Amino acid sequence: MPLISLDEPGKEVLMMGNEAIARGALEAGVQVAAAYPGNPSSEIIGSLAGVAKEMGIYVEWSVNEKVALEVVAAAATSNVNALVAMKQNGLNVASDFLLNLNLTGIRGGLVMVVADDPSGISSTNEEDSRIYAKLADIPLLEPSTFQEAKEMTLQAFDLSRKIGNVVMIRSVTRISHARGNVVLGQLPRDLPTPRFDTSSPLSPMPSSLSHPALHRKLERAAEILKDSEFNHYEGPENPEILIITCGAGWFFSKEAIDILGLSSRLGVLKIGTTWPLPGTVLLNSLKTTEKVLFLEEVDPVLENNVAAFFAFHNRELPAIDFMGKNSGHVPSTGELSPDLVLQVLSGLTGVRIPDEEPDYVEKTKEALLNYAPNRSLAFCAGCPHRSSLWAIKKALALDGRDGILFGDIGCYSLGIFATGYFQLKTLHAMGSGAGMACGFGNFARLGATQPSLAVCGDSTFFHSVVPALMNSVHSGSNFLLIVLDNSATAMTGFQPHPGSPVNAMGMPAPSIVIEDLCRSIGMETVVRDPFDIEDTALTIYEMIQRQTGPKALVLRHECALVSAKKRKAQFRMRVDPEKCVGDDCGCNRLCTRVFKCPGLIWDRSGQKSKIDEAICAGCGVCVNICPSQAIVREDA
Repeated sequence: MPLISLDEPGKEVLMMGNEAIARGALEAGVQVAAAYPGNPSSEIIGSLAGVAKEMGIYVEWSVNEKVALEVVAAAATSNVNALVAMKQNGLNVASDFLLNLNLTGIRGGLVMVVADDPSGISSTNEEDSRIYAKLADIPLLEPSTFQEAKEMTLQAFDLSRKIGNVVMIRSVTRISHARGNVVLGQLPRDLPTPRFDTSSPLSPMPSSLSHPALHRKLERAAEILKDSEFNHYEGPENPEILIITCGAGWFFSKEAIDILGLSSRLGVLKIGTTWPLPGTVLLNSLKTTEKVLFLEEVDPVLENNVAAFFAFHNRELPAIDFMGKNSGHVPSTGELSPDLVLQVLSGLTGVRIPDEEPDYVEKTKEALLNYAPNRSLAFCAGCPHRSSLWAIKKALALDGRDGILFGDIGCYSLGIFATGYFQLKTLHAMGSGAGMACGFGNFARLGATQPSLAVCGDSTFFHSVVPALMNSVHSGSNFLLIVLDNSATAMTGFQPHPGSPVNAMGMPAPSIVIEDLCRSIGMETVVRDPFDIEDTALTIYEMIQRQTGPKALVLRHECALVSAKKRKAQFRMRVDPEKCVGDDCGCNRLCTRVFKCPGLIWDRSGQKSKIDEAICAGCGVCVNICPSQAIVREDA
């Protein structure tokens, strides 16, 4: 039985932060949950989907984040509890609807979990989503522990019902994807049936009435949260420095203070209800010190809000030196870490970090240099994206007009680096590649001569590419969309999408066929297997020669990781040592240096290429790239 549905109140279990959030939702009586997959948030809906049948709830992977929020809003306006999850980029997609929904309010409970990604570990940016809470005038909670992740979710639903509005929970990578102990609570038994009260329409108009009402709801939230257990202070009565922190910063602060032995000098105010600010707790804490250090990820949101709070209460407070991102004491970008916090506190207090001895530092550098292998960004062995980008490279070289390949978000984003032969020339938001290619495809009338191409994945196609295609048909744009269809939302955990034969709960679902959709709006569309590199390259070349409006090429081959779970490798690969002439080949190690499949390696001792049998996926594609025909493909 999955841990999140375990009906044993009081039992202590080990949970990922995202699992703890999912458990909190179940304890709150969630009945509807939706999301578009995006790390570091994906496991929240994934966990709920895994117990949907057992718990009698509805869970879906929506086509994008805006639709996901709209789905759960239908539930929350029908008097049931609903949860939507997304990463920081997804909140941008959902914000248009959010900034209307906050004005109409809801009748059940709606919790929006946004998992930010400081340092952009699995993202194109490290956007701080907290500004949206202030923009939308909705409460914001930030867990610092795994137990809090569960409890905050539970209480967020209660708060949402009390104020009749959305409540936002902001997690970060080191909360969402780390694990810790969680004590289980009671699961509810009787849940209401969704019913929308048609006698009372919901509309933000007129805003002259809905906007003041929104502010009153936020004031009500502030009153409810003023004594919240999620805000607390630890330390001396009058700390030399007061650390104000939230989220993962609390863990790092406590660890650094313990290592440096500063518990008698420094105090820590952990704020879990970061918007609206807990005024009484904050005012009392600020009265005790003349130095405040802010530790938060990513932007100085808490820092700026507290500074504004101080300005309005300065007559009640001493002169305070605020230190943080604005002062340069804390880096303005990137994640917090124990080492970073140690360095900041050591610099402010003069207390030396115990392990920071010259020989320790040198030994650490030596270990990293000699024992930590370098890992370059690379596609998996057998990944169809490698073949697709290789074929695109060949086609554009054959064309000779310096064609532009506009990029998109997914595993294939690596196409902007060496592993994708530097083929992608742009990388922005989901669907932006198609939109930009559509635009450039209309510039021939301005004298442009470069072919315009875009790539997207199958999941991204449904998420946000279709509107650009409609625009391209209507405007007559000459561009080629290449859909890299690996039959999986591979980057985030193989979640289903509208092209999949099953839904989030594992039930059979109609599949929307990408090429049928493209043809239905008037696009010339063909399907190819990217593992047939020569045919794929020739098809791309031929399609970009014809200036006859938008076209689509669907390159369909299943993700190697999905295939490996279902069947054995199709081929057994080897390198013929008699044919491989190593550096004398004249290709400058095309196979291992340029093609870059992890299954092809360079044997330093033999000075020849070889197959790493532990990694090779047996796709057989590398046979096509060896000029000496030294790579041999045999039936497995």
